[in-house]
Amino acid sequence: MSGLSTILIVVGLFLLGGIYSFVKQQMPKNLIVLLSIAAGMCLVAGVVRLEVWN
Repeated sequence: MSGLSTILIVVGLFLLGGIYSFVKQQMPKNLIVLLSIAAGMCLVAGVVRLEVWN
């Protein structure tokens, strides 16, 4: 596991925690959707960069 993939996965998980917090605080839905997209992109990028696919 490379350093960049680890960082991307950790950031994605951090953003998922932010989504949970924003939902509990009843923040605007468009902000939650934007954060969800960012978290998904970080997690997907981190998983794709893992070298287990080769």
